[in-house]
Amino acid sequence: MTKQLHLAGFLWASQLTHSHAAWRHPRSDKGFLTPEYYQHLARVAESGRFDFVFFADLLAIPGRYGNDIREPLRRGVQAVATLDPAYVVAIMAAATEHLGLGLTRSATYYHPFDVARTFATLDHLSRGRVAWNIVTSLSQAEAQNFGFDEHLDHNLRYERAEEFVEAAFKLWGSWDHDALVQDKESGVFADPDKVRAIHHSGEWFKTRGPLNVPHSPASRPAIMQAGASARGRDFAARWAEIIFEIDPTPEGRRAYYADIKQRAAKFGRNPDDIKIFPSFIPFVGETEAIAREKQAFHNELADPVSGLITLSAHTDHDFSQYELDEPVSDLVVPGCQGIFDVARRLSANDKLTLRDIGRLYAQGVLLPHIVGTPKQIADEIEASFANSEADGYIISAAYSPGAFEEFVTLVVPELQRRGLFRKEYSGKTLRDHLGLGPASLDPAPRFQEAAE
Repeated sequence: MTKQLHLAGFLWASQLTHSHAAWRHPRSDKGFLTPEYYQHLARVAESGRFDFVFFADLLAIPGRYGNDIREPLRRGVQAVATLDPAYVVAIMAAATEHLGLGLTRSATYYHPFDVARTFATLDHLSRGRVAWNIVTSLSQAEAQNFGFDEHLDHNLRYERAEEFVEAAFKLWGSWDHDALVQDKESGVFADPDKVRAIHHSGEWFKTRGPLNVPHSPASRPAIMQAGASARGRDFAARWAEIIFEIDPTPEGRRAYYADIKQRAAKFGRNPDDIKIFPSFIPFVGETEAIAREKQAFHNELADPVSGLITLSAHTDHDFSQYELDEPVSDLVVPGCQGIFDVARRLSANDKLTLRDIGRLYAQGVLLPHIVGTPKQIADEIEASFANSEADGYIISAAYSPGAFEEFVTLVVPELQRRGLFRKEYSGKTLRDHLGLGPASLDPAPRFQEAAE
């Protein structure tokens, strides 16, 4: 049987995703504050037999560009108006039976008990379909929203995250799977010998436990990450079962894929237990000319300043201080280092100015655009898959819900016809869709131990 790929959808509980043109597009629904909007998206993704959809998230209105929030709000950039995705996932779970549902929670500004309880609850309500996208957060603005003057150093954020996830794993394991008895005749609700305190006391966190949510169907959420820096890649290789990647070049995606799989082996993990998902924005049409017209119309709606506002938020660096028609400077940024490395590489290789990078960022945060007929798009996906660039792909919409509807209606059947993608779900849980075994609650060795 032909090896099959995985498909997922990228979402924000917001007016746009990667495309900053999306909210202005005539085919985008303005109802992002309504439950019906997200339930419709969930049903579309499930009809396309997607493995999952997941929600990115930021914890502050971007204000790094020019140190002001007025332009971000006026231009409607990423994260200026965002619902808490945990509640959105709950209503999407109620509207679907199979679709996996991922959401972002920061390991820098939450507590392990809170996060463990949230995901155990969602795992029950979805019957084993949730994923946790772990981030260490990006910006000083996020720190200030949680009462801190400064954002933690990059490496310290990852050290904190290591302990955070270790504590969460302990909490998810504090109830045995059969601890909940509910025997009405004997009057025994739960077996106290099968529920235990964890007494975690570390450098960053203290939590006694146990969790007050019984053991959930999948034991814990699937772990998702997007590590791009060297330290981030090690964190992802230790913990993640799903990795989200942004790289617009085939050579970059292939190198990243090989690197993560090698790092996974260093942590004693089976590399096949990590599924790597690059992302792209599709423009699909009945003819190539129609598809290219769709892309051109979309791109005209994206302005460079909107892109630079979001690049500044992602990197926690103010790009308003540079000339727009100069190349991107060689900088060390405190925020997302991986995405800035991609921007710097594009600027150097293609002789792009800061304005060009801003425009590309507004058109999709440096995600590649795949443009063409269903056959042409399937050809490109198939070639990338065969080139060991990915285990699956995350679809980001240029306009919503229209772009998802077009991909599901036009491209998915072509992938199914080629035997590259499922026609029906073979299981009920996210781990089933990903081809993963039962979830382990035993963490891999820590970064320092694995590096020896």
